[in-house]
Amino acid sequence: MGKLKSFVVVVVVVDDDESVCLAIKRLLRSVGIAAETFASGDAFLDVPSSMPSYRPDCVILDVQMPGLNGLEVQRRLSGSGVSVIFITADDDISVREQAVAGGAVAYILKPFNDDLFIRTVRAALEGGQAS
Repeated sequence: MGKLKSFVVVVVVVDDDESVCLAIKRLLRSVGIAAETFASGDAFLDVPSSMPSYRPDCVILDVQMPGLNGLEVQRRLSGSGVSVIFITADDDISVREQAVAGGAVAYILKPFNDDLFIRTVRAALEGGQAS
């Protein structure tokens, strides 16, 4: 008998608001999705540069953060094949356009509906665009 391979889906949440990170991590865990959190884009990007095999399945980015903002993190992930979802409390149309042009799966305003958020993350993990 062959061994069964198990694959762990990893979603990364990058937001400078710790309460947002914890709430999203709990929400994702409640539907069986593992999540790791980072307080800044710099902290998140340090991991793949020090551990090249590290590759999350989806990255959820806040737009406004100290240091690298969400758009800059998205630019640095460009070409990696990682799905990106933006979350933000500030709906700036030019930022939204840049995020979508950069390949974001979705651009969600805080506070968001939990069911919509879960559907969006699942669509991103399946490689589709969220509606």
